[in-house]
Amino acid sequence: MLARIVQGAASGPLAPLSLTILLEVTPTARHARVSLAWTVCSLLGISTGPAIGGWLSEYYGWPSIFHVSLPMTAFVFLTMATLLTEKRAERSKTFDFFGLITFSLGMIGLQMLLDRGERLEWFASIEIRVEAGVSLLGFYLFIVHVMTTREHFLRTALFTDRNLVLSTVISFALGFVLLPTLALTSPMLEELLNYPVDTTGYMSIPRGVALVGALVLTSLAPIQLDYRPFLMGGMALVVYANWLMLGYSPEMDWRPVVEAGFLQGAGLGMLLPALARAAFGTLDPRLRSEGSALINLSRLYGSTIGIAVVQLFFYANTQAVHVALAKHLTPFRIAANTVGPIGKPGLAALNGMVTHQAATVAVIDQFEILMFAMLVVIPLVFFLRKPRPAG
Repeated sequence: MLARIVQGAASGPLAPLSLTILLEVTPTARHARVSLAWTVCSLLGISTGPAIGGWLSEYYGWPSIFHVSLPMTAFVFLTMATLLTEKRAERSKTFDFFGLITFSLGMIGLQMLLDRGERLEWFASIEIRVEAGVSLLGFYLFIVHVMTTREHFLRTALFTDRNLVLSTVISFALGFVLLPTLALTSPMLEELLNYPVDTTGYMSIPRGVALVGALVLTSLAPIQLDYRPFLMGGMALVVYANWLMLGYSPEMDWRPVVEAGFLQGAGLGMLLPALARAAFGTLDPRLRSEGSALINLSRLYGSTIGIAVVQLFFYANTQAVHVALAKHLTPFRIAANTVGPIGKPGLAALNGMVTHQAATVAVIDQFEILMFAMLVVIPLVFFLRKPRPAG
């Protein structure tokens, strides 16, 4: 757990910081292409990760996934140390460490509470009570700090731009759907449908291909076009893909999974560039760096909170469906329809079948939650400001 916290704290600033560095070292005329290349590379990493990780764990064991990252990290470090030049800040600016720390405490406490609450029987556990207290205290101090301080680590001017605020909410929903879908699909294929780990990874490739392809095509659209139809179209594809996921069953083959993943990837690829145009089209250029950090932060926390929420409801739904299916399975009722009394091995086999069915139903229910998470933010598109006329 400590290693995950350190990893999250170290990797969190990398996305906005890397994009800021790229924009700093390239001419303004090439910013659009550089941003597109950066986004494509980031999404290629996310989309190919399950396939590469599945192949490594299948043939070389799961620790190899972490071993592979070491030379890659060393290469990135050497490249930065060799090619990037030091740049000193033109003027010193006090950073709001108190605001950052209190907000981080609130989010960490909330995530740990959602992630471990079901396993520890919620507030019957001292750990959960401590995490809830830390989360409440962190958010309380952060809200008071924001209300009583003129400048903090997220400047107030950011929240006066309607497009940025609405885009941040949509970005949170996007993150809520993006990684939790993978977090549900992979265990479903491996544990419920008995696919090999490497095959499960390969089945995620069409999703990534569609995502990157739609992203590139949408980014090539003329700037004069209204971005809102692309937003609506992307959201509609994501919702439709999750609706298809509601038809998953233990009897299906690989085709429904690949089809739904491909459509969802295409929808996400349409969403991302259109969302960037919506967020930064009306924002003061001096606030774009902080706006980029806010958008990335909302998508990141959307993913982490989304994974915690679907896991929470998955365990609860599995137990509820298991009880509903198994309440009539008693040794006496089963024995009445058999030649002889059923023994413990037979009951264990029946319990395994019931648990398998209950887990399948619970997974499908979570896809419904993800579908509604995207549905509820679709009306926000109508409140976005129209794009400015060209010229």
